[in-house]
Amino acid sequence: MLLEDDHEITVVDNFMYQQTSLLDCCWNPRLAVVRGDVRDRRLLEDLVPKADAIFPLACLTGAPICAREPETARAVNLEQIKTIAGLASPEQLIVFPCTNSGYGIGATDIYCDEETPLRPISVYGQVKAEAEAFLLDRGNCVTFRFATLFGISPRMRLDLLVNDFTFRAVVDRFIVLFEPHFKRNYLHVRDGARVFGHALANYDRMKGRSYNVGLSDANLSKWELCEAIRKHIPEFYFVAAEIGEDPDKRNYLVSNQRIEDAGFRTSIGLDAGIAELVRGYQIVRRDQHSNIR
Repeated sequence: MLLEDDHEITVVDNFMYQQTSLLDCCWNPRLAVVRGDVRDRRLLEDLVPKADAIFPLACLTGAPICAREPETARAVNLEQIKTIAGLASPEQLIVFPCTNSGYGIGATDIYCDEETPLRPISVYGQVKAEAEAFLLDRGNCVTFRFATLFGISPRMRLDLLVNDFTFRAVVDRFIVLFEPHFKRNYLHVRDGARVFGHALANYDRMKGRSYNVGLSDANLSKWELCEAIRKHIPEFYFVAAEIGEDPDKRNYLVSNQRIEDAGFRTSIGLDAGIAELVRGYQIVRRDQHSNIR
């Protein structure tokens, strides 16, 4: 999307998942790809000063992988953010993707907004919240507290809730739910990408603040999500059982009013996203995409 808007992009990636999702962009001379690791300070010292805007996307994403590799999670999700911020000049723009999982267990029927205290439970939520707080103290940044992403993409994740449940509905036709009443918010991956461009275009009036980014009509429980999926796959069977717990302990309602007041509107709803996934899972028929190593 940024290339389509005529930006020049430098990507730093260690390609830890052997992903090839940028191959269809390599024809564009405005793209530079650097195979490297963001924990390499010398690499950052070379690249950071050359950028007008920085999107620190490198991350061990999700509670399971961060729980298994807490030291790496802290180094990648927090310490390298501090390094980048220290190398960046006050004039350089930083747009940081955080997570609304930091809200932890929210109060019943009360919407979490950006002034709601963060109470992250997982290592993932803790280091992301700490990185966000560090950047907001720095001042010249925009941070996004993303809802749970869903939708088809070149290197998608099947271990995200909507993607996972829809895959099980298509392939297995059933699922057993634990903590079915737990609610969270959702966001299509394309809208997650679009909001970065919105931040660049509106940076002066958005900077210095965090923004929840999600679908305002999609604060749904796991059970309600399954009901939405069953509209597309009527033979989908689901039942609740006391068999486990969410390692990230997310259960909250989220207000996205601030980002909407800043002029951003989502473009793809949950229903359209589920239909898209059903089509995509005629192609992807095994669990080959996740952030679990």
